[in-house]
Amino acid sequence: MTAEYRIALAGCGGMANEWLGYVLKRRDAEIVALVDIRLESAENMALKHGLTVPVFTDIKQAIEQTGANLVFDVTVPSSHFNIARTSLELGCNVFSEKPLAETLVQCTEIVAIAERTGHSHAVMQNRRYDPRIRALREQIESGTIGRVGYVGASFFLAPHFGGFRDAMDSPLLLDMAIHTFDQARFISGADPVTVYCQEFNPPGSWYAGNASAVCIFEMSDGSVFSYQGSWCAEGAPTSWESSWRVQGEKGAIIWDGLGMPYAEVLDTSNAAGKFINDYVRIEGAAADMEETFHHGCLQEMFLSLSEQRRAETDCRDNIYSMAMVFGALESARTGRKLEIAEMMNVPDNR
Repeated sequence: MTAEYRIALAGCGGMANEWLGYVLKRRDAEIVALVDIRLESAENMALKHGLTVPVFTDIKQAIEQTGANLVFDVTVPSSHFNIARTSLELGCNVFSEKPLAETLVQCTEIVAIAERTGHSHAVMQNRRYDPRIRALREQIESGTIGRVGYVGASFFLAPHFGGFRDAMDSPLLLDMAIHTFDQARFISGADPVTVYCQEFNPPGSWYAGNASAVCIFEMSDGSVFSYQGSWCAEGAPTSWESSWRVQGEKGAIIWDGLGMPYAEVLDTSNAAGKFINDYVRIEGAAADMEETFHHGCLQEMFLSLSEQRRAETDCRDNIYSMAMVFGALESARTGRKLEIAEMMNVPDNR
């Protein structure tokens, strides 16, 4: 019996194991091809997971010879545009690791190809599928703190990666900030309107490029999102999920990125005439999720295909998170506040 989803996996590095770990649990999906520019990497991946499938160095050849109808793109960012374009043009849907592409021009072109071909292209934003950030979003959506005016995220870590990140021009903004920017859009339900960013490389940094940044975004709901981060911040680290404060008209929500979020709201029963008011603490409740993180995002991607709708992280949505990255980089380069719309040429038909 032929599976509904015939998958060509492109990119057989370490992250591919996470993708394979999920898909091998599905009865409606099968891996029909493994693709990597290093053929031995594809062969080793097949051996590791007990897969008897052909291996290729070229995605076009893999699709044409196996009849794949879905491509997993787990390649390096510089390959994402060509993998997406080739796969969509050959009639495949695409699930891709972040980022959508290396430039906003390429991101826009992927959106245009998806529109023209009618095929799906969705991006891995695994941090949306954390029960804790779902709990944070639920507290906002339920009106716990009233209308939101400010969202702040702090990200301070000091990972000694070595390799390509140490040599990048903007390692924090290009490689990591997309997660926090996408989280900000996810919890607020708002898109970026303007950005001002200052990027810098502080004393003690072992990165060649700017490893720290401060960004201020005006959002479409009238709120302000403030991001401050560093990838060379030794001491008192935040979590990888950032440390968050969401300020509303009735109170604030706090999430340290480790435990559960909680809200502190005005105690209206004891507020008359007070200089500093009293507050009531409301604990966030973890979302009930069958799958989380990478597996949660993949589950949603597959569900979107079966329900014939756009995925939550469809390219036509994800491009707004990418615009935050590229907008911040351009603002830092020019030293001016930037209108996000100036950068984008995407029909807003979400």
